[in-house]
Amino acid sequence: MSKLVRPHGGGELKPLLLTGAALAAEQARAASLPKVKMTSRETGDLIMMGIGGFTPLEGFMTHADWQGVCDGYKMASGLFWPIPVTLSTDEVTAQSIAVGADIALVDNETGAIMGTMKVTEKYAIDKAHECMQVYKTTDLEHPGVKMVMDQGPVNLAGPVKVLSTGSFKEEYGDQFMTPAETRAAFEKMGWSKIAAFQTRNPMHRSHEYLAKIAIETMDGVLIHSLLGALKPGDIPAEVRSEAIATLIDNYFAPNTVIQAGYPLDMRYAGPREALLHALFRQNYGCSHLIVGRDHAGVGDYYGPFDAQKIFDEIPKDALETKNMNIDWTFWCKKCGGMASQRTCPHTKDDRILLSGTKVRSMLSEGQDLPVEFSRPEVAKVLQKYYAGLSAEQNVKVELKGHSAA
Repeated sequence: MSKLVRPHGGGELKPLLLTGAALAAEQARAASLPKVKMTSRETGDLIMMGIGGFTPLEGFMTHADWQGVCDGYKMASGLFWPIPVTLSTDEVTAQSIAVGADIALVDNETGAIMGTMKVTEKYAIDKAHECMQVYKTTDLEHPGVKMVMDQGPVNLAGPVKVLSTGSFKEEYGDQFMTPAETRAAFEKMGWSKIAAFQTRNPMHRSHEYLAKIAIETMDGVLIHSLLGALKPGDIPAEVRSEAIATLIDNYFAPNTVIQAGYPLDMRYAGPREALLHALFRQNYGCSHLIVGRDHAGVGDYYGPFDAQKIFDEIPKDALETKNMNIDWTFWCKKCGGMASQRTCPHTKDDRILLSGTKVRSMLSEGQDLPVEFSRPEVAKVLQKYYAGLSAEQNVKVELKGHSAA
């Protein structure tokens, strides 16, 4: 019997991706169905349902689900869920679709049919209410808020059948792992206590330190990198993956780390997104989620440790995957290495605070990364990427909020 945490909801993994004859038949049927375009975020959510990452979801959420998730962290069924997973469209398209009809779900960027859905409900939402509940702001400068506000005015709900995982496997190969694949890898390694390290950035020295703290008490760490869309100025997934692989090869003991990626877009929802990160890491088989400073945050919309505190505000049995809180970490010149506020007795004048934003800012300005910021082998990978950017592509990275500390 498996020693890994159970998938969310307590049952088996529930991947919705069709295969074989069922896939071929549904693809043929989908070609003749009315088509609804999905944003990048919606496509990522659909693929996560396809591979079982959003177990036990069966499709896009109803109005009752949306309301329950926004206001009480739970769907109409009572299942714990921290962020709405919805599909929206424009009014003209919505009017042309009858409740009970089947539709084809099309990736807006590629034009590919990614799945089908039986429409069980059409409804409007209060977007500002969702933003306040999930993001704690309605400021359009917040990328997650803008994502919600740019949605169509009508949401469509219903169960889905997933036909494709897009180009992720083609682009990332073995790094694009499904929950079934990570679970199999953990079983093969004999791991049962696994900490997930969430990242949308290449790993700087502070990230490396967090992962190694976890390795000291866990069987291993899953460095789990977001492969979906980011905001301007963030480093593309393929560059990040190369930088992380370089770090693992040179600075981690063998058989302590697995690098993998998942297909979601970043929502930048801070505390709520930390809960979502723990939820789907449970499906991937991880017993813990490393939660450090400003997890999944952006700007100064959230306190530096709000993402840790929120785990104390949810029911104890909401998630089997638990938070592994780690304090603010930094390079201490007097200690001569990485430390945290719990281990270092020195003053802020002795500390070099690191952040992904600060690293990107230095790279975008053509500065060399000091050894206190990044391993030299990793710095070379990142400098090569930035050297190849045109002036238009090199987005200026502003230091504000916790990243400017």
